[in-house]
Amino acid sequence: MFAAAIRHLNRLTPRPDVVLLTGDVTDDGTAQAYAMARDMLDALAMPLLAIPGNHDERAAFRRCFGEGQGGGGSDQPPDAPLHLVADGFGPVRIIGLDVTVPGRHHGDIDDAAAAWLTRTLAADPARPTLIMIHHPPFDSGIPYIDAYHCRRGDRLAAIVAGFPSVERITCGHIHRAMQLRFGGTLLCTAPSTTTAIALRLDPAAEAASYVEPPAMLLHQWRPGTGLISHVLPIGDFPGPMPFA
Repeated sequence: MFAAAIRHLNRLTPRPDVVLLTGDVTDDGTAQAYAMARDMLDALAMPLLAIPGNHDERAAFRRCFGEGQGGGGSDQPPDAPLHLVADGFGPVRIIGLDVTVPGRHHGDIDDAAAAWLTRTLAADPARPTLIMIHHPPFDSGIPYIDAYHCRRGDRLAAIVAGFPSVERITCGHIHRAMQLRFGGTLLCTAPSTTTAIALRLDPAAEAASYVEPPAMLLHQWRPGTGLISHVLPIGDFPGPMPFA
């Protein structure tokens, strides 16, 4: 399913400028898993920006991706957060905020992350910006995934509210497409390219996943409009049919 997502991306016309990978590149953080992921991702026909998720391991992640793809470069301490800033993909600045907590499955907007994000946004406050993080900083209503959300999301909301140029916050982790107003902007979570977390909103619901139709988000910047985010199903479907 991962290979199918890469093939789907490579067939898109026009071709996307960059692929955003919002974490959980591997399930267990092993060198073997990263080597497999790197081999598959090398098939991408466009650049990649990646940040870690709760299943990733920072040192191995940095070795896998290196400088320029969210790896942070070899001069960083092995356990340093893997934030990134990308200015070279058109009008929209892309910021990757690493909110992972090593050894734990929840995320956190700690003092250092909050200070780094504030400084980074303030360096070019009028630049249209997309922020990518792994853990959603809100409760979705799915009890067994909300236990592992990003803590102190109110801190992130307060920072973003001070920079109206933030067009979008996009997250992974939750394996479902959701959207809400957050910090004066729009936050959206990406659907899954593999298994989807079951949408069970009963507080006593048992944890479960399903293999639902895979999909990804496609973000398009349009002058005079801003950023448009599409949910793009992955695969081949009947058609084309007469327009109606």
